[in-house]
Amino acid sequence: MTVLSPELKQKLATPLKIGNFEVKSRVLQSPLSGVTDLVFRRLVRRHAPESMMYTEMVNATGLHYVKELPQIMEVDNNERPISIQLFDCRPDFLAEAAQMAVEEGADTVDINMGCPVNKITKNGGGSSLLRQPELAGEIVSKVVKAVPVPVTVKTRIGWNNQEINILEFAKRMEDAGAQMLTLHGRTRSQGYNGPARWEWIKKVKEILSIPVIANGDIFSVDAAIRCLEETGADGVMCSRGTLGYPFLVGEIDYFLKNGAEKVAPTAVEKLECAKEHLQALWEYKGDRGIRQARKHMTWYAKGFPGAGELRGQLAKVETVEQGCDLIDKVIENLVVLHSNGK
Repeated sequence: MTVLSPELKQKLATPLKIGNFEVKSRVLQSPLSGVTDLVFRRLVRRHAPESMMYTEMVNATGLHYVKELPQIMEVDNNERPISIQLFDCRPDFLAEAAQMAVEEGADTVDINMGCPVNKITKNGGGSSLLRQPELAGEIVSKVVKAVPVPVTVKTRIGWNNQEINILEFAKRMEDAGAQMLTLHGRTRSQGYNGPARWEWIKKVKEILSIPVIANGDIFSVDAAIRCLEETGADGVMCSRGTLGYPFLVGEIDYFLKNGAEKVAPTAVEKLECAKEHLQALWEYKGDRGIRQARKHMTWYAKGFPGAGELRGQLAKVETVEQGCDLIDKVIENLVVLHSNGK
């Protein structure tokens, strides 16, 4: 049974203060490329209405030259609190993009300094900024001066095991004006392999005065509590744990506020959510939405009889009707199995 220590319970009962902005939840939904669009955020927010959501990361250079806001930057007027995440290595372009983000309705602007993907790092963005701390500091300083909302940073503990420089880097980000730091407890070279090294999050928390959010291996309520206890962080950010499970942020948030665990969704409830996700993506993005929905639906299809076969079928769907029919047949079988006591 997961239990909160009295000290942690008292701390987490207060709002999260990001500069002059308050968030009534200590659990955040990570920005995920190709995932955290308007549709996905709505599903997460249904269960976590007070949590901070993040858009997919937006290329500041692309914004500068195209001058047309991409769909991934679109924010619903009702979805607050919301942060728009930007990436680039050009201070001027990032400052300009941050101003556009605020005009779109961003409550905070987040700068990605942690993405490990080659196509991002080879152009100087993402975690490559860990190797350019002076430039990273200049970026934060310039963006802070350009916008009236808090500026935050998401990063990793270092480039590789030989270059773990997060203590100096994090202090530089705070000194440059960052109002919150989210730390993924892995190096860039680790990618998503091996356990997240929460001990580095604890070390960073001990030297910063701004909020520190823990990220990495938050796949359950129990993991979130253990992470908060071990690191002393001011909150947790869920990433891969929400793939096919938009309930997670809400489950952790509910436990932190009530000291009790919510009843987990059944396989049927998860599959009904998958259908809703497919339908909404099609309505929002058309055929491109259906192609994007394939991966989401395969993530939902886990942990029940016939899940493997269903995943293979869902990965090839061409229409909403086809996807819903496949899921409905499995739901019918699960209902029968349940009624037979299996």
